[in-house]
Amino acid sequence: NEDAMALAAVGDHSLAVLVVCDGVTSAPDSDRAALAAAREACAALVATPQATASGIAGIVSHWSAAIAGACSVANAAAVGVARSLGDPVEPPSCTFVAAVLDRDVVTVGWCGDSRAYWLPDAGAPEELTLDHSLGTEMMRAGKSRAEAEADPTFHTITRWLGADSVDATPDTASKTITEAGWLLVCSDGLWNYASPAVAVKALVHELFAAGAATPVELAGALVDWANEQGGHDNITAALARVEPSLR
Repeated sequence: NEDAMALAAVGDHSLAVLVVCDGVTSAPDSDRAALAAAREACAALVATPQATASGIAGIVSHWSAAIAGACSVANAAAVGVARSLGDPVEPPSCTFVAAVLDRDVVTVGWCGDSRAYWLPDAGAPEELTLDHSLGTEMMRAGKSRAEAEADPTFHTITRWLGADSVDATPDTASKTITEAGWLLVCSDGLWNYASPAVAVKALVHELFAAGAATPVELAGALVDWANEQGGHDNITAALARVEPSLR
C-alpha cells in the first residue's frame, strides 16, 4: 500500500486535522515518501496554534497559510526520502491533501489528485478540492466528467511532492459548516468508483444506514466497498463527523 494518512484532534472537538498522501506508483519507494509527508504535515498542523481571530476570514487565512507551510514541510520530507536513497533517477513522490476543521470552518489544501469532500446529512454535498491532473484540464477544455474519466491519461497528475516536483504549491479552499455531516479525505483508490460529490454522499449514507456509524467504521466500510468494486488502486479514507450544534 503506497497510501499514507495521519490524523489528529483535540479533546473538546474544536480542532481536527486529516492528511492523506498517495504514493506515485511509477516511482519506487513512494510509500516511504507518502508516509513521511503525511506524518510531518500533520505534526506541523497540530503544532500550529488555533486561529485567534473570531471571524471566518481570519480563521481561513490563518489555516490556509498553515497548510501551505505544512505542504512545504511534507515536500521536504518526501525529498529527504529520495536523498536517503541516494537520489534515484525516479525519486519517490506522492500527492498531498490536508483538511483542518477549526470550530465550524473547514480549510483544505492539496497538491495532486487526492480529494476532500463535504457530505452534509441534508444539504448539497461538495467536492472541496479540484484535482491537479490532466483529467481536470480535459474538463476545462469541454469534456464531460464521464468522457474525461474514461480517458487513460485522466489520472496523470500535474502537481505532486518529491524531488522531481516542479510545483509543490498547494491550492486551498474553505467551507463554513452550518449543519451536521461528514468530512471525507481520500485517495483516488476510493473516488475512482464514486467520483461526483452526490455519488459519494449517497454511498456514505447507504453505508451509515447499514450500520457503519462511527468515523472508523465508515472509513473501513468505504475501503471494503472500493475493494468490492475491483480495488485496482490503493485505497485510503479518513473521516471526521461534524456536528456544529455540539461544539
